[in-house]
Amino acid sequence: MSTKGLSGAPRRVIFGPVRDGGRVDVVARRISRAIGLGLITDGEQLPSESVLAESLKVSTVTLREALSSLRDQGLLETRRGRGGGSFVRTPLEPSAARVRDLLGGLCPHELREIGDHHTAVSGTAAKLAAERAGAEQCSGLGTLVGHLARAKTIGERRRADARFHVGIAAAAQSQRLTRDEITLQGEVGELLWLPACGESPDLGSAVEQHSGILIAIEGGHGELARSRAEAHVERGITRLIELRRRLS
Repeated sequence: MSTKGLSGAPRRVIFGPVRDGGRVDVVARRISRAIGLGLITDGEQLPSESVLAESLKVSTVTLREALSSLRDQGLLETRRGRGGGSFVRTPLEPSAARVRDLLGGLCPHELREIGDHHTAVSGTAAKLAAERAGAEQCSGLGTLVGHLARAKTIGERRRADARFHVGIAAAAQSQRLTRDEITLQGEVGELLWLPACGESPDLGSAVEQHSGILIAIEGGHGELARSRAEAHVERGITRLIELRRRLS
């Protein structure tokens, strides 16, 4: 799903003004997170430097340094000539060892804090989506459930999972919730699909949970959508805390 197919909220969050004074690392992290979550897709061309700098409200010098950092990370490639520009490259599948190291850097208390925040954001977004989403947005969420069901690799599943949750926040018509959901997915989304004892998280169960949230949203059942979204997040965080304790 490219940013062209996203609703207004995610696009405005990704390409909207940055905070923290528009530092190079902030700009690079904003774009790299969107690429990692699949909100900007492989082969997609970013806006021109002048347009992107204006959209992000940063200087062209800052933007160029950020784009250079992303190229060094292998997340962008520059093509010259007519039709040239900066094009997205989907990151390689993360190694289980690297993801375990990331998990090892978070203590159970930190994971619980992230879980509390994520539960509040996702639950509220689901409730508001049930109250505000139209048929087109519900159809888009249904497409995202299908993407997860058909995802083959860990990376594909992680990106499909993230897009669904960001899509719910967008359907809630809240830029703040969308921004928070993108940030939270960037923090723990990769960890949620970490295999344990050689087995990946249950794909069928994840699809069933996504479908249940969507059914509640489509039916306009706000509290049911909230409770299902909260339970979905809680299951993932509980699993991560257990995995983290095993690492200890």
